[in-house]
Amino acid sequence: MFVMQKRKGFIGKVLPYAIGAVFGFALALFFIGIQLRNLTGSATEATKFLYALGMLRRHFDGQLDNSKLCHGAISGLLKATGDPYTVFLDEKDFKAIEEMRSGGFGGIGVVFGKRNNAYVVISVLDDTPGAKAGVKAGDKIIAVNGKFIQDMHMDEVAYAIRGEVGTEVEITLLDKNKKERKVKIVRAMIKAPSVIGKAVENTNDKIGYIRIGQFNDNTAQDFHNELVKLADKGMQGLILDLRYNPGGLMDQAVMVCRELVPKGVIVSTVQKNGKMYEEKSYLDKVRWPLVVLVNEGSASASEIVAGAVKDTKAGVLIGTKTFGKGSVQAVYPLEGEKNIGMKITIAKYYTPSGVCINDIGIEPDIQVELPDNSKIDTQLEAAKKYLMDKVNKVDFI
Repeated sequence: MFVMQKRKGFIGKVLPYAIGAVFGFALALFFIGIQLRNLTGSATEATKFLYALGMLRRHFDGQLDNSKLCHGAISGLLKATGDPYTVFLDEKDFKAIEEMRSGGFGGIGVVFGKRNNAYVVISVLDDTPGAKAGVKAGDKIIAVNGKFIQDMHMDEVAYAIRGEVGTEVEITLLDKNKKERKVKIVRAMIKAPSVIGKAVENTNDKIGYIRIGQFNDNTAQDFHNELVKLADKGMQGLILDLRYNPGGLMDQAVMVCRELVPKGVIVSTVQKNGKMYEEKSYLDKVRWPLVVLVNEGSASASEIVAGAVKDTKAGVLIGTKTFGKGSVQAVYPLEGEKNIGMKITIAKYYTPSGVCINDIGIEPDIQVELPDNSKIDTQLEAAKKYLMDKVNKVDFI
């Protein structure tokens, strides 16, 4: 009897703590579930992932590297979005981004994008191994070093093409006429000048010409410097050449626009939460008649400039329809990592008239083709004639 009473007393003392512990554990699980749902969108799916990780650790016959498992899982997660521009960035990827921003990298001088499940050459930089090998905008890249790339991610294709200076890479291409060819190209250090300016020949310095090859860290300042030089020479009309410009930094494109388009919206972006951001120009009026040259190799940031010029009527577009990449990416480093992270498509952008050009492109105001192997730049000549007619126009009273 004494023992039973003693046990009851013990249970009576312990029971409240046990109930509290169970309740606390349940509460913790509840909040963990909420946190998982908030972070991942689905606590159930997150639990499946953790279960798979646990099963792998329990049953895999071999050594497991925690870092590789983590990075591989993140890479697969981003790839599963189906967006070729949303990717995992390892140290090599970060280095490549820095190289692109600075305007120098090892490769063949070819810029490509993905369209209709195929990798298409957007542009080929002048005087590079790719240009010398005859690679052309519009060519489809089928294989690299004999390996078919259709199911590879965009960055995987880029790194397969890039490599050490002096080494060789074989590219299998399909041209616009469906003719397949293989080209062997020796890689070189690619340093693409961002901005080149000059007065157009035989115009008495009346027509200025500026080419932007891509938008990197210094583009806006370099563009401004060239603009000032041409203005000092008495420029009365400007040709801005954005042909085969694959894009680059959005803020640099916006700053270029602020030199060209009148007060108002340059570009707007709409993010996932529905919030709209607008970039604006504060220029009182357009300073010179303007022609922007575009083609199928004009993409992304160059389309921001082209769209702003066309929609605000700050100038006219001459050439052919642009590529149609109207999305914005941001880079997010992983927690606790310096050179590893994610590049994620965060928004679509819209021209001043509210048009999203993604996968559509921008039609020029004046359609002018540039025939293959043409000895005359028909698009540049059309721009020159258009502006000379403008600056030489005389109003009779």
